[in-house]
Amino acid sequence: MKDGPDIARIAALIGDPARANILTALMSGKALTATELAREAGVTLQTTSGHLAKLERGGLTRALKQGRHKYVSLADDEVARVLEALMGLAAKAGHLRTRTGPRDEALRKARVCYNHLAGDMGTRLYDRFIVRGYLGRDGESLILTGSGAAFVRDFGIDLDALDKGRAPLCRDCLDWSERRAHLAGSLGRVLLTRFEELGWARRDPATRVVHFSQSGESQFDRLVQGVT
Repeated sequence: MKDGPDIARIAALIGDPARANILTALMSGKALTATELAREAGVTLQTTSGHLAKLERGGLTRALKQGRHKYVSLADDEVARVLEALMGLAAKAGHLRTRTGPRDEALRKARVCYNHLAGDMGTRLYDRFIVRGYLGRDGESLILTGSGAAFVRDFGIDLDALDKGRAPLCRDCLDWSERRAHLAGSLGRVLLTRFEELGWARRDPATRVVHFSQSGESQFDRLVQGVT
C-alpha cells in the first residue's frame, strides 16, 4: 500500500449514487432527518441509515441531536468545497442529470453552496470584490484587504466578531456551474445572511435555490458595481 491519504476510501463513499444524493441534499446547509434524506436518496429508511453510518464514520457528515430528533449535516465547509468541485468536474466532463428546466436555470443563477452564495450571482460578487481590491492574496491564501474591511463594516457586518471565529474568513470555492470561484468562508456566509436580513433574497426551503426579489437584485447589482 502506498503511503499518504487514502483518497480511494473517500471517493468510494461519495461514489455510491444514494450517498451522492444524500450529500448533495446536505449542500443546502440545512440539517436533515434520515427520513428526509431517504426521500432524497430514493432508498428505504433502513438503507439510508446504513449509508449515514458510513458517511459519519468517514468524516463526511455529522449527527446532531435535538430532543428526540436526530439530524444530519455535512461535517464542515471543507466537505462542501470538495463536493462543489466534483460537481464542476462532472459538468465539465458532460456527466449531467438529464432533467433540466426552470429549477436548473434558477440553481445556476443563485444557490446556496453549504452556507454561502454560489451560481452566477456568487461569482459576480467574487469577481467584483477582486477588481475593486476588496480581496487579495497572501501567498496562496485569499485575504480581505483594508478597503475590503471598510466596505464590509459599512455594509453592516461585525467584522470583529467574524475574526474571532474558528472558520477561515475568506476562501475561494470553485463554482460547479460557472467553473470559476465564488466567495466562501465566514465572510461568504455572513454576506448571504446579510442579503436575507435586508430582504433582498430568500432561500427556497425545498431546494438550494436563492430567490432575489426584483428590488433585491437591483440592490445587489448596485452593490457589486460599487454604486452607493
